[in-house]
Amino acid sequence: MPPAKTDQLDLWAESGLNGDDQVMVDFLLPTGIYIQMEVPRESTIQHIKLLLWKEAQTYPLFSLLGEMEGHMFECVNQAAVHEELEDETRRLCDVRPFLPVLKLITRNCGRAERILDSKIGVLIGKGLHELDALQDQQVKDFRSKMKRISEEKMQRMQLMSWGEWLRSCYSTQLGTGSLENLIDKHEGVIKITMHYDQSQVCSVILYIRDCLLANESPHLTLVHCDVVKTMFEKEISTIGSVLARKTSNPPLPLPPKKRPPTVSTLSVFPALQLIKGVLSFVHLVRAGLFHGTELLCKPAVSSESSSRSEHVWNKTLEFDIAVCDLPRMARLCFAIYAVMDKVKKQRSTKNTHLNKYQTIRKAGKVHYPIAWVNTMVFDYRGQLKTGDIILHCWSSFPDELEEMLNPIGTIQTNPYTENATELHISFPEYSTQPVVFPAFDKILEKAAEIAGGRGGKKFYIELKEIMERDPLSQLCENEKDLIWTLRYDCRENFPQSLPKLLLSVKWSKHEDMAQLQALLQIWPKLSPRDALELLDFNYPDQYVREFAVICLRDMSDDELLQYLLQLVQVLRYEPYYDCALSRFLLERAQSSRKIGHFLFWYLRSEMYMPAVSVHFALILEAYCRGCIPHIEVLKKQVEALNKLKAVSELIKLGTIKTKTKQAHLKEAMMTCLRQTGFIETLSDLQSPLNPNILLAGVHVERCKYMDSKMKPLWIVYNNKLLGGDTVSIIFKNGDDLRQDMLTLQILRLMDLLWKEANLDLRIVPYGCLATGDHSGLIEVVSSADTIANIQKTSSNMAAAAAFNKDALLNWLKDKNSGDALDKAIEEFTLSCAGYCVATYVLGIGDRHSDNIMVRSTGQLFHIDFGHILGNFKSKFGIKRERVPFILTHDFIHVIQQGKTGNTEKFGNFRQYCEEAYLILRKNGNLFITLFALMLTAGLPELTSVKDIQYLKDSLALGKTDEEALKQFRQKFDEALRESWTTKVNWMAHIVAHPS
Repeated sequence: MPPAKTDQLDLWAESGLNGDDQVMVDFLLPTGIYIQMEVPRESTIQHIKLLLWKEAQTYPLFSLLGEMEGHMFECVNQAAVHEELEDETRRLCDVRPFLPVLKLITRNCGRAERILDSKIGVLIGKGLHELDALQDQQVKDFRSKMKRISEEKMQRMQLMSWGEWLRSCYSTQLGTGSLENLIDKHEGVIKITMHYDQSQVCSVILYIRDCLLANESPHLTLVHCDVVKTMFEKEISTIGSVLARKTSNPPLPLPPKKRPPTVSTLSVFPALQLIKGVLSFVHLVRAGLFHGTELLCKPAVSSESSSRSEHVWNKTLEFDIAVCDLPRMARLCFAIYAVMDKVKKQRSTKNTHLNKYQTIRKAGKVHYPIAWVNTMVFDYRGQLKTGDIILHCWSSFPDELEEMLNPIGTIQTNPYTENATELHISFPEYSTQPVVFPAFDKILEKAAEIAGGRGGKKFYIELKEIMERDPLSQLCENEKDLIWTLRYDCRENFPQSLPKLLLSVKWSKHEDMAQLQALLQIWPKLSPRDALELLDFNYPDQYVREFAVICLRDMSDDELLQYLLQLVQVLRYEPYYDCALSRFLLERAQSSRKIGHFLFWYLRSEMYMPAVSVHFALILEAYCRGCIPHIEVLKKQVEALNKLKAVSELIKLGTIKTKTKQAHLKEAMMTCLRQTGFIETLSDLQSPLNPNILLAGVHVERCKYMDSKMKPLWIVYNNKLLGGDTVSIIFKNGDDLRQDMLTLQILRLMDLLWKEANLDLRIVPYGCLATGDHSGLIEVVSSADTIANIQKTSSNMAAAAAFNKDALLNWLKDKNSGDALDKAIEEFTLSCAGYCVATYVLGIGDRHSDNIMVRSTGQLFHIDFGHILGNFKSKFGIKRERVPFILTHDFIHVIQQGKTGNTEKFGNFRQYCEEAYLILRKNGNLFITLFALMLTAGLPELTSVKDIQYLKDSLALGKTDEEALKQFRQKFDEALRESWTTKVNWMAHIVAHPS
C-alpha cells in the first residue's frame, strides 16, 4: 500500500490544477482481495463502484461478492470517523476521505432509511452513529419522540394538495400597518420588474411590502403552476420513499410521579481523581446549589487533599436545604482548587492568568481554580438523581464568577475525557422508590392552601418606581419582599414586569414556588418582545419558560427571524433536550422554510463546540426528519461552502509556503473554480445568506481573493432572476463572524423600531452568516465604496487624502446629478444620523476609513464590527478613538450640500439624531435583554453583565428623557469638536494601508 500523504490538501483541494483529474485509490474487498486503481476525482461513488466491479472481475473470488447493489463503500472521513457512503450520488472529491482508501462492505436491509441517516449525518456534520453510540437514555427518548412526530408530519404532508403544500412551506405572512406613506414616497407609482414566459399562465406570490420598506423595486418571477406541481410531486415522492417502512415504536411511558419525601439535607459524596496535568498542590472542592444565578444555600467545601495523583475525600458535603424545597431546575455546581502558600507579589507580568483568578481564603493560603463542572439535581424525567456519577470537568473559567462556581455554564460534561479532570460524586438513596418532583396538579393543590398577595394602594407608588427600572437594576431584599407581597397587584397593574417578580421568589421554599405556578395560570399574556426576557438564565423554571413560549407563539415569521439568534443561544442553557423552546422552534421551522433555513445554519455553525454539539445535533436531526425535502437544498449549500473552504486553504497555503505572486495565486484560484466539480457544486443554489436569492453561476473572471490576513474570497455570481445583475458574497475562513452577526441583527432591529416610529434612516444591515468554526459569509453591498478609497482617488498624496473635505461630495456629484444628487444627499444625511446614533449606543470601535462605506445612491453604512460595547482599540495605553461616534467635517460638508452656512440642513440632521436616540431609549430594556441572552455564546467582548452595562450608560437608562437628551447633546458636540482626531487617525490608516 502506498505511504499516506502528509498533506491531504494536495489531494482534494488542489485537484485538477496540474491537469490530472485522476487519483489512486486503494479498495478493500470483503473477500480479502486488495485492488489499487486510478479513478476520476469528480466521479460519483456509484460510478466508482461500477469501475471497481468491472476491475474486480479480473481478480480471484469475484463470484463470492454477489450482487453489486448489495454492497456499499466505507471510508475514514476528515473527522477520523468511519463513514458509510450510503448516498452514492456524492462525488469522491466531496466525500474527501482522510486517506484514499475505500472499503467495500455488505449493505444491510432498510436502505432508504440508511440513506436518509447518512444524508442527515453529512448535513449536520455529525454522524448519527455517534448519537446511536451514546449511552444516554435522555438522548434515546428524545430521538424516538422526534422521529415519531416527524413521521406523523410527513404523513400529513402526503395528504396535502399542491396548493396547501405551497402555503405550508412558503408562508407569505404580511406585516401589519398602512402602505400609504410608502406609496406616497414613491409618488403614487410602484415599479415592479417581472421576468416570465408569455406562454405561461402564472401564479404569483408577492413580496412587495418588504421591497417597499427597503425602498427597492420588487423583482417578481412568475412561475407556471405546472412547475410548482412538479416541485410538489418531487417532494412528496422523496417523503414516500422514506416513509415506506414501519413507523417507529413509541417510547415506554414514564413511571408515575410521586410526591418526594421530606429530607432535612441533601448529601453529596465527592471523590476527585485527576487524570492528566496533575500538579503537586493540595486540592479542595467547592460546591453550590443554584437556581439560575441565585445561590439557594451556603456553598459546601471539602477538606484539603494533598495526594500527587488521585485525590480522595470520602466526605459528605451537606447543604442547608430540605429536599422538598429543591426547585425543579436546581443545579449543582462544582469548582476544584489548587491550594498554595501565598507568595509576595512579583513585578513580572508572567502568570497573569493565575493571578486573575486567585482568591485568598485564609491567612497564608491562595486558592487557584483548576476546573469546574455542573450537573442537574433532577434528571430529565423529574427524578432526583441517585448513585455514583462521574463528571468530566472544564478547565476554562469565565470572568467574575461567584466563588469560582459557574452556574450559567453548561450542564454537559467535557467530552474530551482523556484530558479532563474527573470528579466522582455519589448522590444518596432516600427511598426504595424514585423520588420524583411533584406533578403540576399537586403543585396547584399546595398553592390553594396558602393565601395572601394583595396589599391595596398603600405601596402602589413605590411598587411602580421599582417596576419601571431597567433589567440590570439590582433589587434589595426589602424591595423583593414588597414585590412578592403585592404579587397580585403586579399581575393587575404591571404584568410586563413579571421578571422582577421572578427575582423576588424565594426559590428555596416550595410554598413560594407553588404560589408562583398558580399565579402564572392567571397571568396576562405578554407581548413577544416582553416575553423574551423570561428566557434569561436567571429564570430557569420550566413553567416560566413554558409561559414565555406561549407568548412567543404570537410572533410572525419575520419577527421570529429577528430574534432567532438569541433563541438559539437560549438552548445552550436548557438542561434537557425535550424542552418547550426546542419544540417551539422545531414546530415553526418545519412550517416555514425560511425559519428552517436559518435555524439550521445557526445550529450547525456551532456544532464544533463540545458543550452544545450533542444538543444541537439532536435538534438538527429532528428538523431534517420533519423536513426531508429540504435536505437536498441544504446539502448543496454545505457542499458549496466546503468547496470555498478548499479554495481558501489553497490560497492561504500558497501565500505562506511559497510567497507566490498574487497574479499566480489568482490564476490558481480561477483554475480551481473552473473545474467541473466546483462549477456543479457552486451553481444553482439558494444563498445561505438569503434563501430567497438563487445564485445561478459563478462569474469566475470577476472572482478574487482579498489581501487581508485571512485572505477572504470575493465570489461573484450571475443571477438570472435579477435581469442580469450580479450578486457578490465574501467567504471568510479564519474569522469569527458571530459578533458581526449580533451587531447587524441589532442594527436591523434599530431600523425596524425607527420605521415603526415613522423615521426611516436608510440603514444598510447587510447579510452576515457564520457557517462553521471561524468561517462564514458576508453579503457585498452593490455600488458602494469605502471612504478611504473615495479619499485616495481624489488626492495624489496619501497623507493629504484624509483631509480633503470635498472628496466625498465630489464623488456623489460624479454618481448623481440634478434631483438625483439632492436625493443622494438626503439619503446620506439620514443614514449618517442613523449610524451616528447606532455606533454610539452600541459602543462600536475601530472606525477607520476602510470600515465606513457609501453607496452611489448616498447611503452611508458601517462594516466590520470586531469591537463593540466600548471595547475600543488602544496603542501604548492610549485609546485610538477619542470621540463617541464618527462625525467628520467632510460628512457635515455633504449634509450642508457644500454650503458652509447651511444651518437648516445641519439642524435637520441633528434633529434626526436626537429623535433616533430617544426612540432607542424607549426600547432600552429590549436591547439589554437581547444582549443578556447572548452571554452564554462565548463572544469575545460579551462575557459578563458588566459588558452590557455599557448599553445602560449609553442609553442613559434611569434618567429622564430631558437628562438623557442633554447627555446625548454633549456627546454630539464632543464628536464634532474632536473630529480632527478622527482625521489624524484616518491619515495614519491610509498611510499604513496605501493599496
